[in-house]
Amino acid sequence: MPTFVDPNACNTCEGEDKGPLCVYICPNDLMKLKGDKGFNQEPNLCSECYACVKLCPTEAIRVRGYADFIPLGAEVQPRRVELGLTWTVKFRDGEVLEFTYPSRTKPVGSSIPYEGFTEDPIADLRGQTLAGESVWLGVDNLPTFASNV
Repeated sequence: MPTFVDPNACNTCEGEDKGPLCVYICPNDLMKLKGDKGFNQEPNLCSECYACVKLCPTEAIRVRGYADFIPLGAEVQPRRVELGLTWTVKFRDGEVLEFTYPSRTKPVGSSIPYEGFTEDPIADLRGQTLAGESVWLGVDNLPTFASNV
């Protein structure tokens, strides 16, 4: 069963500036607004990246559970929590299992580019180093070549 929107749970992301978040985030532009509800217009083309599921504030988007982590007949529903995603799996026998994965996602606008990097981001545009290279190599400064000019 492809990813789909439960119309009884969808509130079209009331109060969100960007409108329905599933429509905003879908990388394949498959999520659309039909009336006052979101829906997946081409379920067979959905890559099931779960971006819409992770953003849905009402948990209205249902997902297919793959056999590599849930058995046939079980239901799975991810939901956002403070520092990650919690996945709830309901098995056919009624047993419920929850597991949480941490997320690196930060609130919009709170990311600080080059935070903790020792390089000067503007001056390094003229060089050949990669952003954060000194951090990953464990040195304070990268060595430079003497100019033979």
